[in-house]
Amino acid sequence: MRISTNTIFQNGLNKISQLQVEQDRLMQQIASKKRILTPADDPIGAARALELQNAQRINTQFERNRMFAENSMNAVEGNLQSVTDLLIAAKSRLVEAGNASYDDVQRSYLAVDLRNDLEALTALANATDGSGNYLYGGYRTDAAPYTASSTGATYNGDQQTRQLQVASSRQLAITDTGPNVFQANGHDAFAALAQIASLLETPVTDAASAQALQDGLNAASTSLQSTLDNVLTVRARNGSGLKELEALNTDGSNRDLQYAQSLSDLQDLDYAKALSDLAKEQTVLEAAQKAFVATTGLSLFNLL
Repeated sequence: MRISTNTIFQNGLNKISQLQVEQDRLMQQIASKKRILTPADDPIGAARALELQNAQRINTQFERNRMFAENSMNAVEGNLQSVTDLLIAAKSRLVEAGNASYDDVQRSYLAVDLRNDLEALTALANATDGSGNYLYGGYRTDAAPYTASSTGATYNGDQQTRQLQVASSRQLAITDTGPNVFQANGHDAFAALAQIASLLETPVTDAASAQALQDGLNAASTSLQSTLDNVLTVRARNGSGLKELEALNTDGSNRDLQYAQSLSDLQDLDYAKALSDLAKEQTVLEAAQKAFVATTGLSLFNLL
């Protein structure tokens, strides 16, 4: 069969072009440190890599959520520690106010202290986290949950407990609403402090007013104790959540390592093999180029 010079020439060019493409691909792999440059290099591996990358992004987002949750819950713990100290101090003042030897002036001094406690408790109830979100307003995080009033404090937030998705199948409460913390179980710490302060400012003139004072002190003490017990319960629940976050963070870190290892197994280049293949391709290309030059230079006149 007769083969034209043009066919020989074109076949030689095609072969050299294929070798150059393969060499270029190897050089791109070495430069990028990746075995898969396009889905065509390994369709199944590329699809699996996309799945792993998506899972890795989701895992990273959960990690960010847990970090935000941890910051918020740590802010709650620090805040409720201060609330605990304040309630214990207020209860101590109530005990002091029940001293039979105290006169109206001394009780009025304690009333001033208790009104200061009320202001401080309202300020603590209006605390924010590191992002400037109010802790106890539910989903109304941009407005102060409480406004001071003559009878205590008025709640302005909603009744929704803020939760955050911290794992694929876990939502965690990152704070609580003000009423669940300061006004639970029929006891209102703000109202109790306001009422007992007013009562301590009222002179004791007879047995009836003395009994009213004692009854008021007992009621306020019960209310503050109930609030204190509730605050401690909220703190325990918050602490349990923080402990759960630690376990979830450990699991998330392990998952991230697994995803990274699986992606490395799929995508990372075998340097030794790639360099060996590149050297081989360069040798073949050089040989093909020399053969092409020699072949295209042949002529019948060379044989004469």
